Amino acid sequence: MNTAAPALPPTGRVLTWCLHLLLVALLVLAVGRAVGGGLPRTGAIVAVAVVCGLVYAAGPLLPRVRASRGLAAGWLAVLGAVWLVLLVLTADGVWVAFPLYFLQLHLLSRRAGLLAVIATAIAAITAFAAHQGFFSPAAAIGPALGAAVAVAVVWGYQALYRESERRRRLIEELTATRADLAEAQHVAGVMAERERLAREIHDTLAQGLSSIQLLLRAAGRTLPETAGNAGRYVDQARQAAADNLAEARRFVAALAPPALDDTTLASALERLCATTSARHRITARFHLTGDPVPLPTAHEVALLRIGQAALANTVRHAEATTVDVTLSFLGGHIALDVVDDGIGFDPGTPSSPDPESGGFGLAAMRSRTQALDGTLTIESFPGHGTALAARLPLAAEPEDRP
Repeated sequence: MNTAAPALPPTGRVLTWCLHLLLVALLVLAVGRAVGGGLPRTGAIVAVAVVCGLVYAAGPLLPRVRASRGLAAGWLAVLGAVWLVLLVLTADGVWVAFPLYFLQLHLLSRRAGLLAVIATAIAAITAFAAHQGFFSPAAAIGPALGAAVAVAVVWGYQALYRESERRRRLIEELTATRADLAEAQHVAGVMAERERLAREIHDTLAQGLSSIQLLLRAAGRTLPETAGNAGRYVDQARQAAADNLAEARRFVAALAPPALDDTTLASALERLCATTSARHRITARFHLTGDPVPLPTAHEVALLRIGQAALANTVRHAEATTVDVTLSFLGGHIALDVVDDGIGFDPGTPSSPDPESGGFGLAAMRSRTQALDGTLTIESFPGHGTALAARLPLAAEPEDRP
């Protein structure tokens, strides 16, 4: 069982000093009236008042009084006993009951404090009636009303303090929750950015560097035979390096790919096919169907990257002789189809990413189409080529209003 006294609510320095001054002023009042009135027990009244003041002053100076409910009750009992002696000596001691109410309600438990206030009020009323020689309801109004006001003020303040503490804890919990949410969002943002950078690097730098590697390998094979062919391969490798350097600088700056500068998606894909045919031993043909319409930048970037990745996979893995790239405008959708006559593969066999051989391409293409609510389908069979189709929805144009 916890016997520690509850921590006092922060009533404030001003209220605390007001309580101190009130008790001292009431003791001085009792002493002054005894001295001025020439009462026969003036010396005893002065002595008891001084002792009462010293006992009261000892409470705030002793930190253990607030650390233990038992010590607080003991201190109040001693203070109350001295006050009862003063009350027996003079009727003016009844006014000291008012600050005692507040002490009892603050330091004792709710039930014990209320009982102590009732006992103090009864003692004050009884002593005052004894000094007057008779009991009258008017004499009981003062101590009873003071007790009621003290209970209402202290309990009301304690209720407000508890509500304030509850709100403070709630605000701390909300602040902690918001910090946790911000951290989670930050982590999610970092992961999303890492995924985006991985796709960009795979679809641009990795594919371009792979092309450079193939070109330089071809240059190495032909260099002993004909220097002219070697020089052509080297020039193509240099151009590929320059293109990929531009890609790196542009996607780091979070801009659109250089292949889409001042041109359309169809022109960029057609140029991609021509470049692939010129650099590798494969015939890449571009086809356009439907009526071209302006596309969102995100759609153009996604389809261009998918086309680049698909052609790179065809060059590196398919051993194909021809590949057809078809861009189709289908009203509410746009589709990109890449079909080759290579050796094919089994789409059901999962490919694990590998830093040497790749394996990121298909996952990156699916991620791009899913990000735009599109679909990616792959049809292939060993020995029968591969057909890849990316399909993206387009926002419906608003109808003309009359």
